[in-house]
Amino acid sequence: MNPIYTDTPQRYGLISRALHWAMALVLGWQFLTALTHVLLEDSALDEFMWSTHKAAGVLLMLLILLRLGWALHNRRQRPPSVSRAARAGHVLLYLLMLGIPFFALLRQYGSGRELTVFGLQLMPGFAGEKIEWLMLPANLFHAWAGWLLLVLIIGHVLMVFVHRRQGQDVLPRMLGK
Repeated sequence: MNPIYTDTPQRYGLISRALHWAMALVLGWQFLTALTHVLLEDSALDEFMWSTHKAAGVLLMLLILLRLGWALHNRRQRPPSVSRAARAGHVLLYLLMLGIPFFALLRQYGSGRELTVFGLQLMPGFAGEKIEWLMLPANLFHAWAGWLLLVLIIGHVLMVFVHRRQGQDVLPRMLGK
């Protein structure tokens, strides 16, 4: 494969960067829809934005799975973590980015409602009682973990500046310079 696409110890390749920045955009949209839902509930803006939340969540789950697979494929040639704390922070980010939509899918299935996104039915609905034990983890986890993810993402961005002040400019690795 062309070296521009794959990671090297000095920088992330084009595919890693595209997945990173695509996820940043979709995550930004997700947080905007959630914030609008909390602050402007039942408004026309909320109805429009919230109607995209599940589809964007499915897209994020697909992107994170692709990103994880690509990271594992490139694991021997990726830029090294700058510290154990950075590695732990990235692991926590990945766990939350996987866990949040996973629990939302459990809740969706347990509710008995169908899930159709981008015109594709991903889960059929069912009649009858809701499956409360499937819904409970997501009801407890999804929203709080989402806000925790936002805090970690803000910390992730701030650490770029901290590392730069410490003489470790990590941003060019994700910009491809």
